[in-house]
Amino acid sequence: MRRIIYGVFWVGVYLILILTPLVVLLIGPTPPGRSFWRELSVALGFVGLAMLGIQFFLTARVPGVTRPYGIDVIYHFHRQISLIAFAFVLAHPLILFIESPETLILLNPLTAPARATAGVIALLLLAILIVASVWRLRLRINYEAWRLSHGILATAVVALAVGHVVGVGYYVGEPYKRILWIVLSVAWVSALVYTRLVKPLLLINRPYQVEEVTQERGDTWTLALRPEGHKGMTFRPGQFAWLTIWRTPFSIREHPFSFSSSAMHPERLEFSIKELGDFTRTLKEVTPGTRAYLDGPYGVFTLDYYPAPGYVFIAGGVGITPVVSMLRTAADRRDARPFLLIYGSPTWEGITFREELEELEGRLNLRVCHVLEQPPEGWTGETGFVTADLLARHLPDERLHYEYFICGPEPMLNAVDRALDQLGIPIEQTHAERFNLV
Repeated sequence: MRRIIYGVFWVGVYLILILTPLVVLLIGPTPPGRSFWRELSVALGFVGLAMLGIQFFLTARVPGVTRPYGIDVIYHFHRQISLIAFAFVLAHPLILFIESPETLILLNPLTAPARATAGVIALLLLAILIVASVWRLRLRINYEAWRLSHGILATAVVALAVGHVVGVGYYVGEPYKRILWIVLSVAWVSALVYTRLVKPLLLINRPYQVEEVTQERGDTWTLALRPEGHKGMTFRPGQFAWLTIWRTPFSIREHPFSFSSSAMHPERLEFSIKELGDFTRTLKEVTPGTRAYLDGPYGVFTLDYYPAPGYVFIAGGVGITPVVSMLRTAADRRDARPFLLIYGSPTWEGITFREELEELEGRLNLRVCHVLEQPPEGWTGETGFVTADLLARHLPDERLHYEYFICGPEPMLNAVDRALDQLGIPIEQTHAERFNLV
């Protein structure tokens, strides 16, 4: 209940923040002789700019803000709301050009006033930012290069847009309106300073050291970290943290990974990471003694937040990582509740944590069902993919009372969501962890 109250509270705060500039715009005198369409375009521009400014807070990973929803939901909202903000900002000049075609001359930087040119450049940079973010993988933009350019472009867009507003001056003439935009600008800059300066300064005093690097099945490597000079990080099973290795916390090269270790042992943190990209392929080269930093924990993908008489885990590939953290923790807590794991893998030899899952079946009331895409000769278990029919064969009779945790590739998550819906599992009892934060 407390998480719901916090969630509703932050939604209200968000709405107030994006609508306040519009409300202030309507208070007091406005320039005479301006049409409805021109005023509408200005209103959309103000709301769009406020939405863009608040993006700095959405990506700052402030624990109190992310806790009610999970940071994966916050980042998904960040991506989607950016498109809406872009549409609002783009509508501002388009409506002006349609309503007053003579204003097209403002597109010429050689003759247009600086305030208009600032607005045009801000819009162009915002378009580049959106394209680079939405199609980053298709355009094969390196993650580190994209992240650096993303921050620079976002800062430039907001700064130029605020300069445009102040330069035009029609709606910031009164002192209280100037104060509003000063406060908003300072708040946005403060969020950026917190993210890029304050938080790294806090992390630099809590370093970790790589204790061990272990190869697992399925092209996966487990990094074990020990805290240096502090007690470590307390987390809930299933959560994740941003890992920085070989660099300081000020580096942009940080990546989110789920904990795979038991939450009962904060003195030794483990991350099991599959070789999938440029960075993850280098992890096997990490040597014991290497310094690392962690920003976390984050996420609500944890059974601790959803008490139930039993749990069903559905994992695919490296999606087993947060699940094994929950199972290890449950075993250490001597949890007697029933657990069912349905685990999809390409091959039998490539099943990550295969032997440990067999061991956990002896320590827990756990049943593991492996689903293989390429089964070996003589395999009598499930094959292919996780479907509604397969789930119907294995889910317990009390299925409507269980909580469901799904983690794996995007196509698998979507297919399992549909399958559970077909079986009548309430949507509020299904929880998915998606790996597309960036």
